[in-house]
Formats: sequence, structure tokens, C-alpha cells
Amino acid sequence: MRETIKIKLKEIEENYRVKILYACESGSRAWGFPSKDSDYDVRFIYVHHPDDYLVIDPMGVGTKRDVIELPINDMLDINGWELTKALKLFRKGNPPLLEWMNSNIVYYHNYSTLKQMKGLIPEIFSPVSAIYHYLNMAKNNFRVYLQSDEVKIKKYFYVLRPVLASKWIEQYNEFPPLEFKALLERLIPEGDLKKEITTLYKRKIAGDEFDSEPRIQIINDFLDTEIERLQNYAKSVKSKVENPTEKLNIIFKSTLQEVWR
Repeated sequence: MRETIKIKLKEIEENYRVKILYACESGSRAWGFPSKDSDYDVRFIYVHHPDDYLVIDPMGVGTKRDVIELPINDMLDINGWELTKALKLFRKGNPPLLEWMNSNIVYYHNYSTLKQMKGLIPEIFSPVSAIYHYLNMAKNNFRVYLQSDEVKIKKYFYVLRPVLASKWIEQYNEFPPLEFKALLERLIPEGDLKKEITTLYKRKIAGDEFDSEPRIQIINDFLDTEIERLQNYAKSVKSKVENPTEKLNIIFKSTLQEVWR
């Protein structure tokens, strides 16, 4: 599949007259708990030719789309963000973009843009926006998926992971790792709760995720308590991020020179 992905990325460059700067896996494969039939969620950042920027309408206005999305098939979902869109979201500490940048499954990485952006993460990271992003995800999934008497195994992880990501931000004041196992090992102490989550994790990896079973009360109680506690904590978090726009402008200009010189 890796070779197929690289071929698709090359086709995108040729068909859209762009250069891809970085492409990675997102979603369950990057989080470390893919299903046996999980598709590949490929995300990328790309840049246009300088001529496409030297016009009165900026990217994203009118017909000038700032995303590229390929039709999804059973196994492959590919879409990307144009560089100025990515940099504007990066300026806000956008958690999905930060997840892309920290993915441990990288399909393509060329030029120095991503390295420059990563160097600014400590400056642009906003604990407030990140923790609310993960808490909203956790609350919504908890309400929708885990309130019935019987639940599917896979649904636990779509609540557990954002809750643990929020706890990581609370404890370390930094963007959390993507891999679920790393969050579990560092944040949950030894005991019955960790044993239940570890067993569930092993079963999901083995392919039992679609089974509907009685909900696991110790996990539900943990999630219910932590979501409420973290919501109260989030209200007290204060963070101030200096405006990085000038630095991001430099990254944009230097990328154009590096890629298209």
C-alpha cells in the first residue's frame, strides 16, 4: 500500500501542478489501534507554483480551493491542505494539523518546511485550544457510543484516546503523543482499570472490535469522572501565544524559493 500511496501522491503533483511537502498517515493507524479492515487516511501539505499566488484573489477564495481531496475508495482516503491554509491553522495551534506533523507513519517528506514548522510548535501550542478540542471529541463520543447497556469495543478508544490526550496536556503542558499505548503507559497507574483497558486494547488489535458486549463499568466510570474533572480544569487554564505571523510568512516565502527555484 505504501507504494500505491506514493504513486497517488505523484499523480497529484502532476495533475494539480503542485509540490507535496509532507504526507503522513492519520487516524487509527497513526494512533496505534487500526482495525483489520481499516482504510488508509493519508494527509498531506502542498504548495502551488509562485505564479498561482501572484494574483489578487488569495488561495481559498472563490474557485481557488485550498484543499485537494481524492475520491475515497474502500481502502484509501487521501486529502491535503495548501500551505497557506496549513500555516494559518498552525498559527492557531490546530490539533489535527499538529497530529499530522507528529505522525509516526510518514509517506513523503521533502524540503525544509516541516522542520521549520516543528521548530515553532513550542511557541504556537495552545493548551486551551488543544484540551477543548480533545474534550469536545471525548464528550460527544461518550454520549453517542457508550451510554447503551451494550457497546462495541472499538468505540471505547474514540473516548479513551481524547481523554488521555487531555490528561497529557494537563500534566505535561505539551502536545500529546499520537500513539494510544504511549498515553496509556504514562498516564494510567497499575491496577484494575489499566488491566481492563490493556485487555480491551489487545482484543481490538486482534480484531474483536465489532463485538457488542455489556459496557465495562470501571472504564465508563473513569471516563465519566475524568471528562467532568478535565472540563473544570480547562476553565482554569490560561495561556498566551505570541503572534507568529511574521515567522510563518518567512516559512512560506522560503518554501516557495526552495521548492521552485
